[in-house]
Amino acid sequence: MVTSEGVPLIVPQMGVVEDVVILQWLVPSGAEVEEGQRVVVVETEKAETELESPASGQIEILIDVSDREVPVGSTLARIV
Repeated sequence: MVTSEGVPLIVPQMGVVEDVVILQWLVPSGAEVEEGQRVVVVETEKAETELESPASGQIEILIDVSDREVPVGSTLARIV
């Protein structure tokens, strides 16, 4: 969904988990990314998953690795 604030990168529902742990951002905030580019690694109780950018543009990271546990449905970053 495109808004005036960009396209959100949201933690998707992955099975029955309620939270994920942010392990690593693969790009820095402010970097240019392409739609489909892997930008962050998150972990559930069972697996590590790389999330892709939902759009092309500049990524603005909203939740840092230090924040660690993040609920499903949270906005991790925006692509503007």
